[in-house]
Amino acid sequence: MLKKFIYTACMALALVSCTEDIMDEINRDESNPPAEAVPSKFMVTDAITSTAFATWGGSYAWYAGVYTEQYFGTGNNQFMKAEMRQRTETASSTTYNNEWNSTYANLNNIKQMIEKCSEGGIDVGAYDLRGMAEVLWVLNFEALTDLHGDIPYSEAMNVAVSQPKLDSQENIYKDLLAKTDDAIADLTKAKDAKLKNAGAQDILFGGNLDQWLGLAHAVKARLLLNTSFRNPAALAQVVTEGEAALAAGFNGAELTVFNGVSADNPWTAFNWSRQYLGASKTVVDYMDTRKDPRLDLYAVPFYGGPAYAAPGDDELATSTTTVGYPVWLDNGAASVHLLGLSELHFIIAEAKSRQGQDAKENFEAAVKASFDDIAAACEEPDLASTADDYIASIANVDLTEIMVQKYISMTRGQTIQTYNDIRRCRAFGEEHIKLQNPNNTSAGVNQWPYRFAYGNSDVISNPNVAKAFGSGNDAGNYIFTEPVWIFGGSR
Repeated sequence: MLKKFIYTACMALALVSCTEDIMDEINRDESNPPAEAVPSKFMVTDAITSTAFATWGGSYAWYAGVYTEQYFGTGNNQFMKAEMRQRTETASSTTYNNEWNSTYANLNNIKQMIEKCSEGGIDVGAYDLRGMAEVLWVLNFEALTDLHGDIPYSEAMNVAVSQPKLDSQENIYKDLLAKTDDAIADLTKAKDAKLKNAGAQDILFGGNLDQWLGLAHAVKARLLLNTSFRNPAALAQVVTEGEAALAAGFNGAELTVFNGVSADNPWTAFNWSRQYLGASKTVVDYMDTRKDPRLDLYAVPFYGGPAYAAPGDDELATSTTTVGYPVWLDNGAASVHLLGLSELHFIIAEAKSRQGQDAKENFEAAVKASFDDIAAACEEPDLASTADDYIASIANVDLTEIMVQKYISMTRGQTIQTYNDIRRCRAFGEEHIKLQNPNNTSAGVNQWPYRFAYGNSDVISNPNVAKAFGSGNDAGNYIFTEPVWIFGGSR
């Protein structure tokens, strides 16, 4: 009897176990495996695309371009409001909410990549993939903290923490610099081991680890330059890291997957769908004074409208008449910069100039790279051949000319860092770029944002972010009075 009972019980258990196994198989969605089962190489493509498309090439860059006056906000909509410096737009938590959310979502993806390639992960030992992920981590958090200041960092993307604290920008920058060192170490290991785990999934460099190493050094140089007001000694390191990037063969980090037919880059897609960005007189004046041949490609009349607009022109800002805009905005196949070769040379040139060193070689290389870039983006190869004559016409390569030429160059899609440059130079008490918009001040009160407001999703759900954002009549107003920490503020 006892044997029969045991046999029956075992059969019941076996049937239950069998049924559970069958149900597990039935409930498995083969087309959507769980995140932890997806190899890192299949995540790197989305991580690169989102970094370039949503964070460095989306609304963050478009709004920054209006604030730096590299673009004129028009179309009688949100960019008109930004052009007119209306606080309902510039200080609202909803203005940058989409980019805030998409950048953190991308960082969650990148965090999983790093974990999978680390001890205990399914891709442990894939140092190339981990190095790529670490560089992308830095790029995304760099944009967030440069624009917003103190942000959720150490507790962000932690499922156990629903309301992460704000980390100080000072500490975030320390960790980002450490992360670039981690990336350089991992990419060096991967290169020595001849790893090729990313394959075609690496749509930025096609698995070229020299280019990834160059980007890691270039990103570190930019981070260090951003901290130079707080730490002038960092300027020597800027040059060292920048030259290390060039020694690695770095030729610019540009996403080039767009074809202009079925897939446009974000700038072109936005321009054709909204036509909210026009050419600005501030840029035109700098180009015109220097007889810059790039002017013919920057301010081009469109359907009989004006070729450009003076910043703050309320009639053109509210008009539906299309203000002229750069030719490159019509080319959907133009690349999107994460950090261009021209920018890298300008970074080195500025650091050298501030240390009293000869910056001419890097300055000339920066301008030449800018001509090459704009010629390619506008499909005007003859422009590139005019660079040498233009460079020869520049008599004095001082810090102001370096910053002006960088301002002109970075108009081609690199406006976030121009926003950083203007704020950093102001922290030094310098005004190399003279902004013209009369709405930057009103009745003696500053209306030019020193930073971007936090995303609404966290303002309404995270008390830590809500407190920093403010409430009532003070909500969002801190952006007009408090620079971010790296540029002289307290947070």
